[in-house]
Amino acid sequence: MTFPNDETGQVLAEMQAEGIDLNQIHNVVFFHLFESKEQAQAMADHLAEKAADMVLTIHPDETPNVWDLDCSVKMVPSYDGIVAQEAEFEQLATKFKGYNDGWGIEA
Repeated sequence: MTFPNDETGQVLAEMQAEGIDLNQIHNVVFFHLFESKEQAQAMADHLAEKAADMVLTIHPDETPNVWDLDCSVKMVPSYDGIVAQEAEFEQLATKFKGYNDGWGIEA
């Protein structure tokens, strides 16, 4: 399987090279950063109402005064699926004064 030549494509290619079966459902975690716990909690509350099966975790970031919201979605990690989900999360995070900080697969 080949992927576009961008960051998402590169990550997927590396995962495939490591032997991860990208045709199976995985827990794909999308990371978001906020300046306050309240902003992260507001997005988490919104998502909890819209997608009850999504696993949401809020925790302090390694950077002082930054909070992480990790959103775990069960999905087949296709390139198009990842890009679409990131775009959706980016719009939502912006509404809560946050931003996307990448994604990964729970191993």
